[in-house]
Amino acid sequence: MENLVNMPFENIYQNKKVLITGHTGFKGSWLAIWLNILGADVYGYALAPYTDIDNFSACDLESQINHKEGNVKDLEGLKSYFAKVKPDIAFHLAAQPLVLLSYHEPVNTFETNLLGVVNFFEAVRSTNSVKVAVNITSDKCYDNKEWTWGYRENDSMGGKDPYSASKGCAELITDSYLNSFFKGTECHIASARAGNVIGGGDWALDRIVPDYFRSVQSGNKLMIRNPNATRPWQHVLEPLSGYLNLGYYLYKYGEKYSGGWNFGPQNSSNHSVKELIDKMISLSGKGQYEIPTNHANLHEANFLKLDISKAVNHLHWDSVLDFEETAIFTITGYEDDFNGGDLLQKRKMQIIDYTQKALKKGILWAQ
Repeated sequence: MENLVNMPFENIYQNKKVLITGHTGFKGSWLAIWLNILGADVYGYALAPYTDIDNFSACDLESQINHKEGNVKDLEGLKSYFAKVKPDIAFHLAAQPLVLLSYHEPVNTFETNLLGVVNFFEAVRSTNSVKVAVNITSDKCYDNKEWTWGYRENDSMGGKDPYSASKGCAELITDSYLNSFFKGTECHIASARAGNVIGGGDWALDRIVPDYFRSVQSGNKLMIRNPNATRPWQHVLEPLSGYLNLGYYLYKYGEKYSGGWNFGPQNSSNHSVKELIDKMISLSGKGQYEIPTNHANLHEANFLKLDISKAVNHLHWDSVLDFEETAIFTITGYEDDFNGGDLLQKRKMQIIDYTQKALKKGILWAQ
């Protein structure tokens, strides 16, 4: 295992102190696992996991990394932890991540997703050891005009719902800190925007894939709110490879890799919600769904796609999995959740499988 997973990213993370905010969340916990097996000394700062089936808890990550419970809205607490750890690299993933919840909790959404970013960069700014800091936002940061081509990194920020607006603001905050405080310094910062991320260990409410697997468990029909909504579906390891690759380039090559970056699937993986669930049912042989005819929806974008040509051309990054492989990796992850055993080891093996696929595809970070 060590030989397989220590080769990527030229071992840049080995023996580095890497601090993750939001490490108890879905993407943050997967990132912590990957960094752990890359040989990094991983530190996490986040709220407690919501349930004992969350990926962080189910994998018993608290015993594997340095875990600190805290809220990114607490500036002094976050700065104090940075000062104590003295990290080399920092990834900011702490957020209120749900569109529908943002309608019910707009104040918390804006406070967490805006003030959290400000506090993250203030903590980075006050800690001389940090050489790389990456803020993770969302594809929903863009002013979505429902057009059929992908958004590029220089397109306008926006958002009609509180969540999307908060992510657009988080990008503006990152750009402001980059130009106001980090230009010409030894610390290089960037933002990373990903598509609709799926995979084992995600049990958030009001997200289509967790809802599907909950329906499989309960034997009830899945209710699909927006069957024709098209999204850039990607397995969680796809954007994480992008974040890690971006961190590598910032650490090795510096400021010219600062700014915003998209990490999404190729166009062939942009499918509707209904197509995704049909694929899951076809591959697993499990589940049924129903499409309500008179369901009153809060606003959600119908069409969203990312242009990843900047990452492909300048970071030599690309997605690894096609649409069917994305579904297979996701189903496997949830089956690992259901079947028990050493879940952490199963997550590591999926990371190794993904890395081997990237290597066979000739993607540079895996070499």
